[in-house]
Amino acid sequence: MTNQEIIDKLLNGEIKLYQVDKEVSAKEATDIRREFLEQEYGIDLSNISNYSLDMERASARNIENSIGVLQLPMGIAGPLKVNGEYCQREVYVPLATSEGALVASVNRGASTITASGGANARVISDIMTRAPAIKCENAVDAIKIKQWFVDNFDELKEIAESTTSHGKLVKIDPILIVGNYVYPRFVYSTGDSMGMNMVTIASEKILDKLASETTATHLALSGNVCVDKKPSSINIVEGRGKSVVADILIPKEIVAKKLKTTAEAIQEVNIAKNLIGSAASGTMAFNAHYANMVAAIFLATGQDAAHVVEGSLGITTAENRNGDLYFSVNLPDLPIATVGGGTSLEVAKEGLNILGVAGSGKAREFAEIVASTVMAGELSLLGALAAGHLARAHQELGRG
Repeated sequence: MTNQEIIDKLLNGEIKLYQVDKEVSAKEATDIRREFLEQEYGIDLSNISNYSLDMERASARNIENSIGVLQLPMGIAGPLKVNGEYCQREVYVPLATSEGALVASVNRGASTITASGGANARVISDIMTRAPAIKCENAVDAIKIKQWFVDNFDELKEIAESTTSHGKLVKIDPILIVGNYVYPRFVYSTGDSMGMNMVTIASEKILDKLASETTATHLALSGNVCVDKKPSSINIVEGRGKSVVADILIPKEIVAKKLKTTAEAIQEVNIAKNLIGSAASGTMAFNAHYANMVAAIFLATGQDAAHVVEGSLGITTAENRNGDLYFSVNLPDLPIATVGGGTSLEVAKEGLNILGVAGSGKAREFAEIVASTVMAGELSLLGALAAGHLARAHQELGRG
């Protein structure tokens, strides 16, 4: 069939969108689906059609029913000096966003941090989780299943790790019981991969063992105690992905020169906004806007954008120390990767290359950079609020 004949069949409902891939190459299928939409709705999708992505590879690993590529403006902020365990250098940070003033704000924070000697960043923990939902006959049986996981941990660890060369089952904790339901939280280390696919496959093997030895029923591979792509108290306490902290002591004169305010004013704004305001509203995130920086870096480096909801969790602290400003950010739940998933896409790999963290052995270094970038943006916004400059900055950049 010619391309137009396939489009005609789509228009007539004779074939499904996914069936186009069986007739032509992934690149042609992409063009056909897009042209189908243009003819169906009388619209122009020429911008979506412009891309340099290898659609054959992307269609095999990253997307279904492809029609083209999304384009977002990408800027850089920096240099940002990072004094980490894994990253000990200055970096320029790629940020993909459509929010005017964001890159400028992060850039100001980066300048402040670098002038003060750099961000002290450390990875506290490095785990990925999966927690299935298991149904038992009653609560007594549920308690027996909990003990089964405890008693058989060594064997279950061996089974899980037989499915991967990189993942390690660290623990099964907590194991929650709600009536006759059991939720074991499998905790893994996953190396430089974000690891969700890895831990899912490993956990399924454990559940096969459960089915062969007990009468418990495995209802769902994810029972929402993981907790994946949702805000969660358990992830704040236990951590998920990379748990990272970054802090800095900014001299009084740099606070005045770069942020146009004082340590005392920033401390007061942080208490009123990030701590009291967040508590009063019942939010789980005691910060100003972690999500802005996390989302912009995620989009620029091929991370799973849905994990921004987890990366937005965390607490900002600010303390006036005799005119100097002690400032910190804490990100307990940052699922990121430097290999696998969207990081293999050409544009994402270029973003990771800007940071110098593409490939294996770089995930913790990347985490330290993300935390330092979040601190730059957080510092800049709180400084702007303390100085009364926020609205002016948006107005001057033409963002009403």
